[in-house]
Amino acid sequence: MHEQFLSNTYLLADRPGGTAALVDAGGPVEPLLAAIEREALTLGCVLLTHRHHDHVAELGAVRERYPEAVVYAHPLEEIAGAEALPGGRSLRCGDLEVQSIHTPGHTEGMLALLVDGQDVFTGDTLFKGSVGGVRAPGHTTYEDLRESIMERLLTLPPQTRVHPGHTDPTTVADEWEGNPFVRVWRGLDPEGAEPCVALGESATLVLMAPDYDGGHKAWVRWSDGRDDIVPGSQVQRGEPVGGG
Repeated sequence: MHEQFLSNTYLLADRPGGTAALVDAGGPVEPLLAAIEREALTLGCVLLTHRHHDHVAELGAVRERYPEAVVYAHPLEEIAGAEALPGGRSLRCGDLEVQSIHTPGHTEGMLALLVDGQDVFTGDTLFKGSVGGVRAPGHTTYEDLRESIMERLLTLPPQTRVHPGHTDPTTVADEWEGNPFVRVWRGLDPEGAEPCVALGESATLVLMAPDYDGGHKAWVRWSDGRDDIVPGSQVQRGEPVGGG
Protein backbone atom coordinates (compact mmCIF):
# COMPACT_ATOMS: atom_id res chain seq x y z
CA MET A 1 0.00 0.00 0.00
CA HIS A 2 1.31 3.42 -0.96
CA GLU A 3 1.85 5.46 2.20
CA GLN A 4 0.34 8.65 0.76
CA PHE A 5 -2.21 7.39 -1.75
CA LEU A 6 -3.25 4.43 0.43
CA SER A 7 -3.63 2.61 -2.89
CA ASN A 8 -2.88 -1.09 -3.15
CA THR A 9 -0.72 -2.99 -5.61
CA TYR A 10 -1.17 -6.76 -5.44
CA LEU A 11 1.12 -9.63 -6.44
CA LEU A 12 -0.52 -12.98 -7.23
CA ALA A 13 1.06 -16.27 -8.21
CA ASP A 14 -0.36 -19.59 -9.36
CA ARG A 15 2.22 -21.68 -7.47
CA PRO A 16 5.77 -21.46 -6.07
CA GLY A 17 8.20 -20.87 -8.92
CA GLY A 18 5.28 -20.36 -11.29
CA THR A 19 3.61 -17.45 -13.06
CA ALA A 20 2.72 -14.18 -11.35
CA ALA A 21 0.40 -11.27 -12.03
CA LEU A 22 0.32 -7.74 -10.67
CA VAL A 23 -2.97 -5.98 -10.05
CA ASP A 24 -2.38 -2.25 -10.55
CA ALA A 25 1.01 -0.58 -10.21
CA GLY A 26 0.57 2.40 -7.95
CA GLY A 27 3.63 1.58 -5.96
CA PRO A 28 5.81 1.18 -4.21
CA VAL A 29 6.34 -1.84 -6.45
CA GLU A 30 9.98 -2.58 -5.62
CA PRO A 31 9.16 -4.96 -2.71
CA LEU A 32 6.82 -6.87 -5.04
CA LEU A 33 9.39 -7.05 -7.82
CA ALA A 34 11.92 -8.30 -5.28
CA ALA A 35 9.43 -10.98 -4.23
CA ILE A 36 9.10 -12.08 -7.86
CA GLU A 37 12.85 -12.62 -8.00
CA ARG A 38 13.05 -14.23 -4.57
CA GLU A 39 10.27 -16.70 -5.31
CA ALA A 40 11.60 -17.48 -8.81
CA LEU A 41 8.35 -16.34 -10.42
CA THR A 42 7.72 -15.25 -13.99
CA LEU A 43 5.64 -12.07 -14.27
CA GLY A 44 3.13 -12.93 -16.97
CA CYS A 45 0.76 -9.97 -16.83
CA VAL A 46 -0.18 -6.67 -15.23
CA LEU A 47 -3.91 -6.20 -14.71
CA LEU A 48 -5.00 -2.57 -14.38
CA THR A 49 -8.31 -1.64 -12.78
CA HIS A 50 -8.23 1.91 -14.17
CA ARG A 51 -5.95 4.72 -15.29
CA HIS A 52 -5.74 7.06 -12.29
CA HIS A 53 -2.23 8.02 -11.26
CA ASP A 54 -2.37 6.37 -7.83
CA HIS A 55 -2.91 3.02 -9.57
CA VAL A 56 -0.41 3.29 -12.44
CA ALA A 57 2.34 5.57 -11.06
CA GLU A 58 5.03 2.86 -11.27
CA LEU A 59 3.79 1.03 -14.35
CA GLY A 60 6.84 2.30 -16.24
CA ALA A 61 9.19 0.75 -13.69
CA VAL A 62 7.40 -2.59 -14.00
CA ARG A 63 7.55 -2.50 -17.79
CA GLU A 64 11.23 -1.63 -17.72
CA ARG A 65 12.03 -4.57 -15.44
CA TYR A 66 9.67 -7.04 -17.13
CA PRO A 67 9.12 -5.92 -20.74
CA GLU A 68 7.68 -9.32 -21.66
CA ALA A 69 4.75 -8.99 -19.20
CA VAL A 70 1.47 -8.20 -20.95
CA VAL A 71 -0.40 -5.18 -19.59
CA TYR A 72 -4.20 -5.39 -19.72
CA ALA A 73 -6.79 -2.64 -19.22
CA HIS A 74 -10.26 -1.78 -20.40
CA PRO A 75 -10.01 0.00 -23.78
CA LEU A 76 -11.97 3.00 -22.48
CA GLU A 77 -9.12 3.74 -20.06
CA GLU A 78 -6.82 4.46 -23.02
CA ILE A 79 -3.60 3.30 -21.33
CA ALA A 80 -0.77 3.42 -23.86
CA GLY A 81 0.58 0.01 -24.76
CA ALA A 82 -2.09 -1.94 -22.88
CA GLU A 83 -3.89 -4.87 -24.44
CA ALA A 84 -7.65 -4.37 -24.51
CA LEU A 85 -9.57 -6.27 -21.84
CA PRO A 86 -13.29 -5.52 -22.13
CA GLY A 87 -15.72 -6.62 -19.47
CA GLY A 88 -16.96 -10.18 -19.60
CA ARG A 89 -13.70 -11.61 -20.91
CA SER A 90 -11.56 -14.32 -19.38
CA LEU A 91 -7.82 -14.81 -19.65
CA ARG A 92 -5.20 -17.06 -18.17
CA CYS A 93 -1.98 -15.88 -16.60
CA GLY A 94 -0.14 -19.12 -16.02
CA ASP A 95 -2.69 -21.19 -14.12
CA LEU A 96 -4.49 -18.13 -12.76
CA GLU A 97 -7.91 -17.70 -14.34
CA VAL A 98 -8.97 -14.06 -14.51
CA GLN A 99 -12.47 -12.85 -15.36
CA SER A 100 -12.94 -9.16 -16.11
CA ILE A 101 -16.06 -7.40 -14.81
CA HIS A 102 -16.83 -3.95 -16.21
CA THR A 103 -17.79 -1.70 -13.29
CA PRO A 104 -18.20 1.88 -14.57
CA GLY A 105 -18.85 4.76 -12.22
CA HIS A 106 -15.58 5.96 -10.73
CA THR A 107 -14.20 5.81 -14.28
CA GLU A 108 -15.80 4.81 -17.56
CA GLY A 109 -13.57 1.79 -18.07
CA MET A 110 -13.16 0.60 -14.49
CA LEU A 111 -12.58 -3.14 -14.22
CA ALA A 112 -13.00 -5.53 -11.33
CA LEU A 113 -10.91 -8.69 -11.69
CA LEU A 114 -12.19 -12.01 -10.40
CA VAL A 115 -9.32 -14.46 -9.93
CA ASP A 116 -9.96 -18.20 -9.73
CA GLY A 117 -13.56 -17.46 -8.79
CA GLN A 118 -12.56 -16.69 -5.20
CA ASP A 119 -10.91 -13.26 -5.01
CA VAL A 120 -12.18 -10.08 -6.65
CA PHE A 121 -10.04 -6.96 -7.02
CA THR A 122 -12.46 -4.05 -7.12
CA GLY A 123 -10.29 -1.02 -7.88
CA ASP A 124 -12.04 2.16 -6.75
CA THR A 125 -15.60 0.87 -7.04
CA LEU A 126 -16.12 -0.91 -3.72
CA PHE A 127 -14.15 -0.50 -0.49
CA LYS A 128 -14.50 -1.96 2.95
CA GLY A 129 -17.45 -0.02 4.34
CA SER A 130 -17.49 2.52 1.52
CA VAL A 131 -17.86 3.06 -2.22
CA GLY A 132 -16.06 4.96 -4.94
CA GLY A 133 -16.86 8.55 -5.82
CA VAL A 134 -18.16 9.71 -9.17
CA ARG A 135 -16.34 13.02 -9.37
CA ALA A 136 -12.85 11.83 -10.36
CA PRO A 137 -11.45 12.36 -13.89
CA GLY A 138 -13.18 10.09 -16.38
CA HIS A 139 -16.14 9.35 -14.10
CA THR A 140 -19.59 8.36 -15.32
CA THR A 141 -22.66 8.45 -13.05
CA TYR A 142 -24.04 7.54 -9.65
CA GLU A 143 -26.44 5.15 -11.37
CA ASP A 144 -23.52 3.34 -13.01
CA LEU A 145 -21.69 3.02 -9.71
CA ARG A 146 -24.74 1.67 -7.89
CA GLU A 147 -25.42 -0.88 -10.63
CA SER A 148 -21.76 -1.94 -10.72
CA ILE A 149 -21.84 -2.66 -6.98
CA MET A 150 -25.32 -4.08 -6.54
CA GLU A 151 -25.75 -5.98 -9.82
CA ARG A 152 -22.20 -7.06 -10.63
CA LEU A 153 -20.02 -7.24 -7.52
CA LEU A 154 -22.42 -8.12 -4.72
CA THR A 155 -24.06 -10.83 -6.81
CA LEU A 156 -20.83 -12.82 -6.51
CA PRO A 157 -20.88 -15.66 -3.94
CA PRO A 158 -20.98 -14.30 -0.36
CA GLN A 159 -17.64 -15.89 0.57
CA THR A 160 -15.82 -14.10 -2.27
CA ARG A 161 -12.88 -12.16 -0.86
CA VAL A 162 -12.85 -8.48 -1.88
CA HIS A 163 -9.51 -6.71 -2.38
CA PRO A 164 -10.14 -2.98 -2.87
CA GLY A 165 -7.94 -0.46 -4.61
CA HIS A 166 -7.38 1.23 -1.24
CA THR A 167 -6.74 -0.13 2.26
CA ASP A 168 -8.32 -3.19 3.84
CA PRO A 169 -9.82 -6.39 2.39
CA THR A 170 -13.38 -7.52 3.04
CA THR A 171 -15.90 -10.02 1.68
CA VAL A 172 -19.03 -9.83 -0.43
CA ALA A 173 -21.05 -11.02 2.58
CA ASP A 174 -19.65 -8.34 4.88
CA GLU A 175 -20.35 -5.54 2.41
CA TRP A 176 -23.85 -6.86 1.67
CA GLU A 177 -24.70 -6.77 5.36
CA GLY A 178 -22.67 -3.87 6.71
CA ASN A 179 -21.74 -1.33 4.04
CA PRO A 180 -23.79 1.82 4.85
CA PHE A 181 -24.45 2.64 1.18
CA VAL A 182 -25.53 -0.91 0.41
CA ARG A 183 -27.83 -1.01 3.42
CA VAL A 184 -29.70 2.07 2.18
CA TRP A 185 -29.82 0.70 -1.36
CA ARG A 186 -31.31 -2.52 0.02
CA GLY A 187 -33.94 -0.57 1.95
CA LEU A 188 -32.60 -1.73 5.34
CA ASP A 189 -31.77 1.80 6.49
CA PRO A 190 -33.62 5.00 5.59
CA GLU A 191 -32.34 7.76 3.37
CA GLY A 192 -31.37 10.98 5.11
CA ALA A 193 -33.08 14.28 4.30
CA GLU A 194 -30.72 16.83 5.89
CA PRO A 195 -30.09 20.03 3.93
CA CYS A 196 -26.47 20.68 3.03
CA VAL A 197 -24.14 22.51 0.70
CA ALA A 198 -22.08 20.16 -1.46
CA LEU A 199 -19.38 21.41 -3.81
CA GLY A 200 -20.82 24.89 -3.29
CA GLU A 201 -24.39 23.96 -4.27
CA SER A 202 -27.52 23.38 -2.22
CA ALA A 203 -28.36 19.70 -1.87
CA THR A 204 -29.89 17.06 0.36
CA LEU A 205 -27.56 14.83 2.35
CA VAL A 206 -28.81 11.28 1.86
CA LEU A 207 -25.90 9.60 3.65
CA MET A 208 -22.60 10.57 5.27
CA ALA A 209 -20.44 7.50 5.96
CA PRO A 210 -16.83 6.80 6.96
CA ASP A 211 -14.40 6.37 4.07
CA TYR A 212 -11.29 4.23 3.73
CA ASP A 213 -8.88 7.10 4.47
CA GLY A 214 -10.35 8.10 7.82
CA GLY A 215 -12.50 10.81 6.24
CA HIS A 216 -16.04 10.51 4.92
CA LYS A 217 -17.88 9.85 1.68
CA ALA A 218 -21.23 11.56 1.07
CA TRP A 219 -24.25 10.61 -1.01
CA VAL A 220 -26.06 13.80 -1.95
CA ARG A 221 -29.14 14.63 -4.00
CA TRP A 222 -29.18 17.80 -6.05
CA SER A 223 -32.23 20.04 -6.45
CA ASP A 224 -32.97 18.54 -9.88
CA GLY A 225 -33.22 15.05 -8.36
CA ARG A 226 -29.83 13.74 -9.51
CA ASP A 227 -27.75 11.75 -7.01
CA ASP A 228 -23.99 11.98 -6.57
CA ILE A 229 -21.21 10.47 -4.45
CA VAL A 230 -18.75 13.16 -3.35
CA PRO A 231 -15.98 13.60 -0.76
CA GLY A 232 -17.41 14.27 2.66
CA SER A 233 -14.90 17.10 3.06
CA GLN A 234 -16.78 18.96 0.33
CA VAL A 235 -20.09 18.87 2.19
CA GLN A 236 -21.26 21.48 4.70
CA ARG A 237 -24.21 20.28 6.76
CA GLY A 238 -27.18 22.58 7.31
CA GLU A 239 -28.90 25.29 5.32
CA PRO A 240 -26.74 27.58 3.13
CA VAL A 241 -25.64 30.80 4.76
CA GLY A 242 -28.05 33.50 3.60
CA GLY A 243 -30.93 31.10 3.12
CA GLY A 244 -30.60 30.00 -0.47
